[in-house]
Amino acid sequence: MLPPTRIKCGSKGPNSLSDVMKNAEVSMQQVGGRTLRTATWRLDKPSDHPPVLFFNGIGANIEAVAPLADALPERGFIMFDMPGVGESPDPVVPYTPFTISWTAAQLLDKLGVDEVDVMGISWGGGIAQHFTMQHPGRTRRLVLIATSAGMLMMPGSPKALTKMANPRRYVDADYMIKNFETLYGEGLGKSSGKKGHMSLLKPPSPRGYMYQLLCMLGWTSAPALPFLLRKKTLIMMGDDDAIVPLANGKFLSMLIPDSEMIVMEGGGHLFLLSHKEQSVAAIREFLDSPHTSAEAGEAKAA
Repeated sequence: MLPPTRIKCGSKGPNSLSDVMKNAEVSMQQVGGRTLRTATWRLDKPSDHPPVLFFNGIGANIEAVAPLADALPERGFIMFDMPGVGESPDPVVPYTPFTISWTAAQLLDKLGVDEVDVMGISWGGGIAQHFTMQHPGRTRRLVLIATSAGMLMMPGSPKALTKMANPRRYVDADYMIKNFETLYGEGLGKSSGKKGHMSLLKPPSPRGYMYQLLCMLGWTSAPALPFLLRKKTLIMMGDDDAIVPLANGKFLSMLIPDSEMIVMEGGGHLFLLSHKEQSVAAIREFLDSPHTSAEAGEAKAA
């Protein structure tokens, strides 16, 4: 494991967000008995890089992180709305990290993709860890953003977690603006940044949100990480994150053998948006770094 790198960031808000899906191919995919709204970028274009499979945060639809796909134009990107989130229909039965990881692998099969770099933010970071351990042959590298090892985590601020659990944050603009800094830190700064982020959100259905909560109930990756997660991993954390405190990233870094950690100074839970340039640069540098001897061996074996 490498010692964490600390990056000092500014507080620039996101770019114009009205056309975040203009470059995406959006479709409804029937996968593993579920219907998933799926967005892909550049899968049909030649690339020297594997595409990115991205798992979003709880209750968040594709649009919330779509700007990241445009910020890495040299790579293909794959995202999907979880059941009952965004425009994916409600789930009929609950799902688990195992079943949703299996479903994601089935989606890759349908899209004709063999290997991916996996990313996940917050809730989606847990699914990203599980997918990587469940499907190591399909994963090259892993990027974990503002996330934890699940049940064995250092809890965030009670004030922030109480507001996080309130679904009003998705449907009540005044409530979101009033509590934005409590939830996400000061990283997005001006109210225009707050409203820009809110314009991307579509409320999940009550069942969709509840099933996402149930999915991770009692789940933890901690016992398995030292033994089953053997992929080169970048852990990105904000030092002003009231929802997933920095200590969780340090815990992950301690457990994942081949990991490095970057800390965004002044970064709240949404530093991926508030510190977009720094975040994209760190992700690109990590994904573009030379193959490790283990990766070279895997590629030769394949």
